[in-house]
Amino acid sequence: MLTVRVSAILQVAVDINVYELVPANGGGLPVAAAGSHIEVELPVGKRQYSLLLDGSSATQRSYRIAVKNECKGRGGSRYLHQSLRVGNTLSVSVPRNHFPLIESAPDTVLIAGGIGITAIISMMNRLRLMRASWRLHYAARSQKHMAFLQELEGQPNVHLHFSNEAGGRLDVAAIVRAMPTDAHIYCCGPLPMLEAFEAATVGLPGDVKHVEYFHAKEAPALEGGFTVVLARSNMELLVPKGKTILEVVEEAGIEVDYSCTEGTCGSCQTTVIEGTPDHRDTFLPANRKKSNSVMMICCSGSKTHRLVLDI
Repeated sequence: MLTVRVSAILQVAVDINVYELVPANGGGLPVAAAGSHIEVELPVGKRQYSLLLDGSSATQRSYRIAVKNECKGRGGSRYLHQSLRVGNTLSVSVPRNHFPLIESAPDTVLIAGGIGITAIISMMNRLRLMRASWRLHYAARSQKHMAFLQELEGQPNVHLHFSNEAGGRLDVAAIVRAMPTDAHIYCCGPLPMLEAFEAATVGLPGDVKHVEYFHAKEAPALEGGFTVVLARSNMELLVPKGKTILEVVEEAGIEVDYSCTEGTCGSCQTTVIEGTPDHRDTFLPANRKKSNSVMMICCSGSKTHRLVLDI
């Protein structure tokens, strides 16, 4: 973990703040690529936030994250908005990237909704710096709800959509139909947008469509009634109804990596040695789920009575 200090807080839209983080003791930070995120340790638990990057691969002097105050969230954004002040210090992870930009693509289509712009705008900045072919479609409820409006307004490759003015949501299917045949397409935003994106891109090759979820789209597997075997720990545990594998493993005193507890971040990805997982995450692509070689133990369960894991 890295210790950083909050050097600036800037409101960029209704309920959206940008926090600039610098090394607490000076110096630089590990370089990050477009699509990267950091994990932030907060009093309410660990939270993950996409990094806002300018596209350069030079030494990183600061990290910037944009956070929307989610009134019905799990408390992380509320703490940042209500309690964090300039000068406070935080512990953050080194950057991780589960939503990488394919820089070699002949063309790139970017789709963002609301706070989903945080990952997408870094991709836009990188592509612009590379002088690559790209276009961005960005939707928000209104102008006052759109982060980075002044930065994006008037750019020829940027198409802004305001749902209140347009009388409806961004037509994701139309964007997909119009995309160049050799393009890669990325989407990050609220669940209805992501569902529309997945429906519209169902016929595209898996390696050209890229999506990042902020929240789970399925309830966690809490049916229980199966045994999980921890191969490396030489333990056999019963997973009862109402508990996840992660909860049972932790109660047994075994430490494992995890963060979101919703199956969106990939931190708890675990190798499956035997058995068939009941996948409930939004992180793994369809082919990885079909192989049943790995699973997210924070939310997924088991379709078999016995599940052997590499823990």
